[in-house]
Amino acid sequence: MAENVSSMSDTPTNVSLASSVDLISQSLEYKTISVFLVLLVCTVGIVGNIMVVLVVLTTRHMRTPTNCYLVSLAVADLMVLVAAGLPNISDSLTGTWVYGHAGCQGITYLQYLGINVSSCSITAFTVERYIAICHPMKAQTVCTVSRAKRIIAGVWVFTCIYCMVWFFLVDIQMNPDGRVQCGYRVSRDLYLPIYLIDFAIFYVIPLLLAIVLYGLIARILYLSPLPNAPGCSAATATTLRRSCKEPASNGNKGGRPKSTLSSRKQVTKMLAVVVILFALLWMPYRTLVLINSFVSTPYLDAWFLLFCRTCIYANSAINPVVYNLMSQKFRSAFRDLYRCKHHDGHSRSFSLLQSGYSMGRDPRSNVSCASAGLAKSNGTREMGRKVTLGPAAGRTSPEPSSVTQCTDTEEKACGAPSDPTAPEAQAEALREGQGRAVARQSQEKDGVISHSVV
Repeated sequence: MAENVSSMSDTPTNVSLASSVDLISQSLEYKTISVFLVLLVCTVGIVGNIMVVLVVLTTRHMRTPTNCYLVSLAVADLMVLVAAGLPNISDSLTGTWVYGHAGCQGITYLQYLGINVSSCSITAFTVERYIAICHPMKAQTVCTVSRAKRIIAGVWVFTCIYCMVWFFLVDIQMNPDGRVQCGYRVSRDLYLPIYLIDFAIFYVIPLLLAIVLYGLIARILYLSPLPNAPGCSAATATTLRRSCKEPASNGNKGGRPKSTLSSRKQVTKMLAVVVILFALLWMPYRTLVLINSFVSTPYLDAWFLLFCRTCIYANSAINPVVYNLMSQKFRSAFRDLYRCKHHDGHSRSFSLLQSGYSMGRDPRSNVSCASAGLAKSNGTREMGRKVTLGPAAGRTSPEPSSVTQCTDTEEKACGAPSDPTAPEAQAEALREGQGRAVARQSQEKDGVISHSVV
């Protein structure tokens, strides 16, 4: 038993539990602060990551390749918060491990599975951003939702298999004071190569790759012309817009679509912030474990361990906050989800209502719609006479076929009947409107009307 305790205290600290026997961790002050911080961060993170998953799954325009990777990241962060944060709260309150041997192995496995999938998801959307911006032609076939789903599935399968080693590395152990803890069963010499491989694959390599790729992306976005500049073909510009799933810009004189460029920059900034936060918030824990793997006496101060774990939980909780602050699409989708509204349906309804209101208030629409309705119902040629300009204006009369008629939507907005069976009251109103229009036309000099039918 003494050998187990020694190996547990000499090995690096678990993500969720402290393996030291420091009396500080048993003080009321430590327990209060620990439970408050972890509970606050975990609550915010669990709610935020659930909202990210729901927003992307329920909103059609949010289903992009980048957002697929963000969903994978959100699920992994949820796993970290539930498997690492919540057991930390129960351990702080009770001072002992209450989940048994199977819980020790399963929870530790889920902790490292969530951690490693988070790192792989960050690497995946970093590569996707690089291809979408720096290689737009290739992005047409590479940056797709179906391919993103396959990559995510492969990441999860690989990480699930890789993390199975933790089933053989942890076990419940008894402290000298009689408390049960979930710790490592192997010695430091056996654990060191496993940790170094984990440290290199899921922390060092992703960060180095992100630094290089975001440097290349920044060069394209801020220093080099985009592929849809005037000298490039229209097909290339269309390919870039489709690959990035961003709306095209209209009428930009400089050759660079301003809205597309701004949107692309904003998305890249948001993802870069996610990577930077990942690097900074994981650095205290990674540094601590790296140092403790080589020194003879590991540093296991309870307050510093609490700080390291809080940073890990904060990294899993802060990403939805970043999306909300830096992405207008995510912010609108979060708001609609919170209010239990369907954004697309309400936007279309509001647009139709607004267009109908504007046509109803426009006197030119009233004149043209009333004229078209009366001409359609009576079969007269008043419309041809109304649009004919007098000889003083030096213009010729347009052909009868060029007279613009109202659509069914416009007729309904103006009150014009769309079929011969309309009520008599509506027909009377149309005739009165036509009479006013004819009276106003007769007041114009040389037969020139003040409002043309467009």
